[in-house]
Amino acid sequence: MDLSHIEHTLAQHGAWQGKYREIMLLGKALPAMPDALKTDDALVKGCESKVWLHLDLDEQRQRLVLIADSDTRIVKGLLAIILACYNNQLPQEAGKLDAYELFDRLGLIKHLSPSRGNGVRAIVERIHQQLQVLQ
Repeated sequence: MDLSHIEHTLAQHGAWQGKYREIMLLGKALPAMPDALKTDDALVKGCESKVWLHLDLDEQRQRLVLIADSDTRIVKGLLAIILACYNNQLPQEAGKLDAYELFDRLGLIKHLSPSRGNGVRAIVERIHQQLQVLQ
């Protein structure tokens, strides 16, 4: 999923209901994570819903590869936005990104419950922790 396309699509909707519907569609388009990867180690702590996250490095291209899944549809949509921010980035570029800031800029954080907003922050923090291990 292309981040600029996501931003453009969300910007077309003035009301939260339209943005919510688009986020749900993004979640539907997110590829399913194989059950074998849904381990306790992959669970992101600090999320209300179950969120599994794997971050890896494509050694040949030196680009990040992230996959994630959740047990709730809205969170899957939020994950799609986060993955669009970080996937295919060089690790040093990704370390400078803050998907939580993007959510705030797009006006999404103010519409999420505090626990969902904290979950977005926890996912972003987990990505940055894993990036430090790669570098």
